[in-house]
Amino acid sequence: MHDFIFGIYPYIALAVLLIGSVARYERDPFTWKSSSSQLLRRRQLILGSILFHAGVLTIFVGHFFGLLTPLWLLEALHIPHEAKQIIAMAVGGIAGVMALAGGLILLHRRTADPRIRATSNPMDTAILAILDLQLMLGLSTIFVSARHIDGSEMVKFMEWAQGIFTLDPNAASYTAGASAIFQAHVFLGLTIFVLFPFSRLVHIVSGFAAPLRYMLTRTGWQIVRTRRRAALPTHAGPARRPHAAPVPAARPITKPAE
Repeated sequence: MHDFIFGIYPYIALAVLLIGSVARYERDPFTWKSSSSQLLRRRQLILGSILFHAGVLTIFVGHFFGLLTPLWLLEALHIPHEAKQIIAMAVGGIAGVMALAGGLILLHRRTADPRIRATSNPMDTAILAILDLQLMLGLSTIFVSARHIDGSEMVKFMEWAQGIFTLDPNAASYTAGASAIFQAHVFLGLTIFVLFPFSRLVHIVSGFAAPLRYMLTRTGWQIVRTRRRAALPTHAGPARRPHAAPVPAARPITKPAE
């Protein structure tokens, strides 16, 4: 089972992530959205969303460079594993607390408000709960890392992640004997990759791809006409009602001579 989870399951998860995302965009492009419910409850959404997204983006960047930076490059830059471990614990801990606080706010908002609950589908709630659980596991790994301040646990998963992308057949063996919390954290992370194309998480790709699409590949524009009866005021002068014909000046009333 260990060899399957850390040697085969990563390729299954990445394949579902890539192929499933493309298939969804081709088959149901109008479902490729975040399905925001901001109009129903704005204040709580803003607080939770800022905390959650700021924390998650920091964690994503940290995991990306932390796991995929070659060990020889760290040695060439004279960055000891102990220093990298301490930085990861400090930055990851702060970002994790922020993301978890925001995630719990968003989960409470989605489950406690009857209007938002009525407009949500089961996957919307489930993916938030799974992300919060993943953040809890991630924060729990800090206590394990504190007992391995030399970075030995971190190096195991660096070698594993880089082995997966270099098609190393022995990648699964690098995590043998690692903490169960770390292994559960990685397994749940891979499962989130599997769920990615079937949830609102797909809007993450839009955040990176939308600017390039609008600048390079977009060939037309969609114009939407407002239903507002009166135009908003502009710097050029007061607002005027659109499509309104000018009212003719009143003609003076003359009384015929007697």
